[in-house]
Amino acid sequence: MLLLQNRKVSMVDVSEKKIMFRRAKAIGRIRLSKGTLEKILAGKIEKGDAITIAKIAAINAAKEASKLIPMCHPLKITHVDADIRPYENGLEVSVEVKVIDRTGPDMEAITACAVALLNIFDMVKAYEKDENGLYPEMQIEWIKIVEKEKREIQ
Repeated sequence: MLLLQNRKVSMVDVSEKKIMFRRAKAIGRIRLSKGTLEKILAGKIEKGDAITIAKIAAINAAKEASKLIPMCHPLKITHVDADIRPYENGLEVSVEVKVIDRTGPDMEAITACAVALLNIFDMVKAYEKDENGLYPEMQIEWIKIVEKEKREIQ
């Protein structure tokens, strides 16, 4: 049996890294039933505007990533942009995070994307629930980093 209490944990030391402009973009999708997607797009969700709420949640999540992920550095975020668009089976969430710092905002972007998707799930779960209380069609399909950029500050 492994002894877990002796395992090393440590935040990566970025003290010597150069402060630069850094950007990361994450994308994820949530699969929805056709009826639920139509309700979202028509603004007929009882809890309110699911797309606007998810965008706000994404911005908040990007700012809180270091509190949720223990080894994640708190960063100086300069911009968060969340975009939500329909695709054939649901909604696609795209979140771009920009920072001026010693490490990139990968975790901020991916956390923001995940939280936006979770908020959509919460806003529409009543419409997706089956007779057993499950959500047979609704599924968060994937979340991934799709773009990164790093450059010196002029």
